[in-house]
Amino acid sequence: MNLADKVLAVNNDLPIRTDSPVHSGKVRSVYWLTEADSKRLIEEKGYDVPKDTSLAIMVISDRISAFDCIWSGENDMRGVPGKGAALNAISNHWFKLFKEQGLADSHILDIPHPFVWIVQKAKPVMIEAICRQYITGSMWRSYTKGERDFCGIELPEGLAKDSKLTALLQTPSTKGILEGIPGVPAVDDVNITRKNIEDNFEAFNFKSVDDIALYEKLLTEGFDVISNALSKIDQVFVDTKFEFGYVKDVNGDDKLIYMDEVGTPDSSRIWDGAQYRAGKVVENSKEGFRQLLLAHFPDADILLNKDRMDEREALARDNELPLSVLMDVSKTYTDIAEKITGEKIVLSDNPKAEIIAILREQYQLID
Repeated sequence: MNLADKVLAVNNDLPIRTDSPVHSGKVRSVYWLTEADSKRLIEEKGYDVPKDTSLAIMVISDRISAFDCIWSGENDMRGVPGKGAALNAISNHWFKLFKEQGLADSHILDIPHPFVWIVQKAKPVMIEAICRQYITGSMWRSYTKGERDFCGIELPEGLAKDSKLTALLQTPSTKGILEGIPGVPAVDDVNITRKNIEDNFEAFNFKSVDDIALYEKLLTEGFDVISNALSKIDQVFVDTKFEFGYVKDVNGDDKLIYMDEVGTPDSSRIWDGAQYRAGKVVENSKEGFRQLLLAHFPDADILLNKDRMDEREALARDNELPLSVLMDVSKTYTDIAEKITGEKIVLSDNPKAEIIAILREQYQLID
């Protein structure tokens, strides 16, 4: 079988019964189930949610996104083998650990297949909740240009690249374009301060001012749980992005939960511990792929400058990456997933056919 056939690149064309358009993001596609199917599954499977909860099927893909573009490779490789299964396996592992340690629930109710989550409808908090333990990446680039204020936090002079910060920093940014918030430009992914959030908590979808402290607590606790677990396998948790939202509990009350994915190579930087102590940064995350792209193309500014999006999209569309690059990325993802979960990531011969069979036979969601 052709390796490209084992890659799930297109995930928005599954014949799942739905009466809403499929929402397709960079990596995941979301299928909102009909009211009848949602009610039936809640009853049949005993999901601990109100009986009128809207459910969705969330299907991950093997697509790889970097610098807001989707990249592909030669030999018709439209993604990275094993990437989707690795991401879901890692998130599932951390969500389970969070629940065991009493942090908060996630939006996931069921995992029918390594590529699939059944989730309950959540109202997202419009914040990319970013935590940093080391100065690197975009923060380092800004620091070298003289910037010292990050989301209202003042950094000292004299910091060295890739060095550990004295405290865990929360540097939130906007999720999507938010209109009409004083002092916050209406553009995606713009840095914000805690005061911005406090003064406009409803615009960020918080139910109360008190929930800002709760999200910060869950962010710090989640970071610490993952960081401590990674340190046991000699991996450094450098920085990460969490997302939060509200769901209704079984009594119909709002509760703040973790959503999307947590602690994955897509949403975090993870460094090899032994190499870091030896003075070398070895990425076990998508950052390695980003760095490779920056080195691969002669004009790195296209990838870093948001004003050059048209050129960047053309770069991603018109350049097939060498197969060896995508296979290196595949190894990074599957290796770190196997280290974290202690279980082998098995490449499916035909993930789409497997998903359809399971959702038809075990969940009656496909006619």
